[in-house]
Amino acid sequence: MNYIVFDLEWNQGNSRIEREVATLPFEIIEMGAVKLSPSGEDMGEFSQLIRPQVYKEMHRITGELIHLRMKELKNGKAFFQVAEEFLRWCGEDYIFCTWGSADLTELQRNLEFYDMHVFADGPISFYDVQKLFSLAFEDGKSRKSLEYAVDFLGIEKNRPFHRALEDAFYTGQVFRRIIEEHAEVLAKISYDTYHPPINRKAEIKIQFDTYMKYISREFADKEEMFADREVISSKCYLCHRNLRKKIKWFTPNGKNYYCLAYCHKHGYLKGKIRVRKGPGGGCFAVKTTKLTDEKEAQALEQRKQHVKDMRKKHQ
Repeated sequence: MNYIVFDLEWNQGNSRIEREVATLPFEIIEMGAVKLSPSGEDMGEFSQLIRPQVYKEMHRITGELIHLRMKELKNGKAFFQVAEEFLRWCGEDYIFCTWGSADLTELQRNLEFYDMHVFADGPISFYDVQKLFSLAFEDGKSRKSLEYAVDFLGIEKNRPFHRALEDAFYTGQVFRRIIEEHAEVLAKISYDTYHPPINRKAEIKIQFDTYMKYISREFADKEEMFADREVISSKCYLCHRNLRKKIKWFTPNGKNYYCLAYCHKHGYLKGKIRVRKGPGGGCFAVKTTKLTDEKEAQALEQRKQHVKDMRKKHQ
C-alpha cells in the first residue's frame, strides 16, 4: 500500500455575508501531493492550480500567505478535472497522509459541492502526520507547525513553504523519518468523520495501546444520542468489563462530555465524548476512553463540581 501525502490551498470570501451565503466555505485553488512507497521512497509528484468558480477575489490573508494571484488561477483547470486527475494518479491501493486533519475534510466537501463521487459513505482512515510527529519526537500532545518539524529534524529547506506541492513534499520528508525511526506510531491511525458511520453496524470501535476510540452513527439529537447504551457505556478496553460510573457524564460547554468509571483490576477509566454535527442535521459521538490515575480522577471531580457551582451561580 502506497502513501499519498497531499496538501491543499484554499480561498474564502472576503465579506462576512459572502462567507455565510456560500455553501462552500473554503474553495480549493491548488492541489499538491507526493506518492511514497511502503518504505518511504519517492514515487512521483502531483501539482495543479484550480480555476475558481465560487470566490473570484483572493482573500487578503490567503493571498499574503500563499503568494498566489487570481490572474495565475485563471489559467488553472476546473476543480472536477483536477480531482479526477488526482484520483487516477493516486492509484488503487493507498492511504492518505496530511499535516493536520483539515485537508481531507475540505477535499470531500469540495467533491460533494461539485456532485462528484466521494471516497466513502463513512469515516476515512488516514495518517495525521502532525500528530504522528508529536507522538514520535515530542510529547504526543503538542501540535507544531510543519516548518517547526522540518527544522527539528534537520531537513534541508530548499523549497518555499505555503504552496501545496512544497508543503506536501516537506510533509512527506517528515513522514519518511517517522517510518525510518519510529514506525511503531503508525499504529495510531486517524479517522476523518466528514461522513459519520451510516448505521450501527458501520460504527467504528478501535483499540490502541493506551486508549479506545468509538465513532457512532448519526442520531436525531443529543437526547437520542445519550439514550444509546453504546454511546454512554464505560467499558474497560483491557478486560472488556462494563464498569459502574463514579462520575456520570457531564459537560462544561455542551460540546465535550466527560465521565469517570473504575475497574477493580485496572483502575480509573476516563471517558470523553466530543459531540459532532452530522450531515443529516443531527449529531454523532466521537468517544475516547483511557485508563488514568487517581490524581486525574480527582481533577475531574473538581471540574465537575466547578461546572455545578457555575450553573448555580447563573440560575
